[in-house]
Amino acid sequence: MSVDELKSLNNLTSNSLSIGQVLKIKESETLSDSDTYIVKSGDTLYSIARKYGLSVNELKSLNNLTSDALSIGQVLKVSPNNVEPEPKTQYYIVKSGDTLYRIANNFGITVDELKRANNLVSNTLTIGQELIIPDNNLETPEYEVYTVKRGDTLYNIARMFNTTVTAIQSLNNLTTSNLAIGQKLLIPR
Repeated sequence: MSVDELKSLNNLTSNSLSIGQVLKIKESETLSDSDTYIVKSGDTLYSIARKYGLSVNELKSLNNLTSDALSIGQVLKVSPNNVEPEPKTQYYIVKSGDTLYRIANNFGITVDELKRANNLVSNTLTIGQELIIPDNNLETPEYEVYTVKRGDTLYNIARMFNTTVTAIQSLNNLTTSNLAIGQKLLIPR
């Protein structure tokens, strides 16, 4: 499309644009405000997807994104009206000491299934990496995730979930009882 066509379609009188400004590209693809989201500082694909009940993969597919990079002011489609729904997907965030075997075992799947679902070619994991847990296992994992709050101790968390300090330390590969606010802990069920 030409610049003049773009200006005409959007009722623009100059070539100046503002960050976050939404432009129509084709008359038939005009989106309402509720169908789009403008990226703000601190946003991630994960946080935006969760806000709109989408998976990260659905959000990327909906916007034809090939990377996880976002720009402030970027306009994203967030309404999956014409997107084929993905099967229910579980995610797992890799923690210190995790292995593919341990994660797969916790979810009752094989290492090969876990690698295939995440397009992994090696067994190397990175702390903080988000893994897709294949939907062929819809059972509840053997643990739940708890975020440490101010004043928490392993003892009071263990009491809260009717488990033991040792069980929490073992599941999280903790060598001390020191905790950090915001730290994610796996809690045995």
